[in-house]
Amino acid sequence: MPAARESLLDAASMALQRRPWPAVRMVDVAAMAGVSRQTLYNEFGSKEGLARALVRREADGYLAGVERVLLAPADRRERLIALAEWIVSAGRGSALVRAMLTGCWSERLPSPTLSAVPSSSAVPAQRRADGPLPSPSDFVALVRDRAVAAIAGPGVSKGDVAELARSCELVIRLSLSCVTAPPGEGGVSELVRIVWPRQVR
Repeated sequence: MPAARESLLDAASMALQRRPWPAVRMVDVAAMAGVSRQTLYNEFGSKEGLARALVRREADGYLAGVERVLLAPADRRERLIALAEWIVSAGRGSALVRAMLTGCWSERLPSPTLSAVPSSSAVPAQRRADGPLPSPSDFVALVRDRAVAAIAGPGVSKGDVAELARSCELVIRLSLSCVTAPPGEGGVSELVRIVWPRQVR
């Protein structure tokens, strides 16, 4: 991603921490990034385009974190516990990620439509951002499929993969519930151990 685009997204993210999205002005985002307003419009086309790009970057960052956790050298169960902890941490750490995972968008946040929008952008990254954005159920499926691929191992039967997929989805949904209703002592890792005492080794 070109440096100017990344700087503009960083500036938009910082502006969003200070004021509600409707009060974020394009001219201020450009000034914070140290580029012209024309550069901002060349990259994103509009404020809606900037919002879509910001959401797309947060979605990509969240999924990259999922991948890192799942590739850690640990046994299956510990990787899934780490995945649960990552989901909760990411959801609590970013209002945008929390909104993407739960579908609860406040008036303070940009809330672009999840369906694709017509794009005439010459910028490949913006054309991607103008495409469909993941819904909460999409995130569950994406993370579940990544978890299954990471921990299934060779020679696993179709039946075992199906059972593993159900178990992974259970962990993901349990984690998402902890984003909106934080657990008590022991946190999400203890809940996963209680719910899943034997399934994953």
